[in-house]
Amino acid sequence: MEGEGRRNWRQHPLMKRLPVLLLLAMGLWLWKGSEVPERELVWRLVGPGWGEIRAIDLQVKNAEGELVKRETHTFQAGPPSSVTLKTELPAGTYEVWVFARGESGPSRPPRVERLTLGEEDVRVERGLPVPASR
Repeated sequence: MEGEGRRNWRQHPLMKRLPVLLLLAMGLWLWKGSEVPERELVWRLVGPGWGEIRAIDLQVKNAEGELVKRETHTFQAGPPSSVTLKTELPAGTYEVWVFARGESGPSRPPRVERLTLGEEDVRVERGLPVPASR
């Protein structure tokens, strides 16, 4: 009798599908586990001098100095109180280069900000003074 119950268990239709279902579940787990989180980098524009700025170019570089994200924001009548950059970045250390251009033309020297992101840092907010004039 026990042998008959064991044979029925092994012949169950689900047992034929079980390896495929396990591979599918493992693949889904690996796919979701390796997903790079979308992060929101918020730069609060602090201090005097931002009123004359008409464009801000944000460049995010990884530890090797490779450009991983670049975004330019332009403004008709001065920038808002903050600028947001949404990007997918893994945890690590980055440099954010900020180039500001005024009404008069050439961009100011870049301001370099070091940024360290942990696994839990989904939204990072930092103050950003205006880059100095030439």
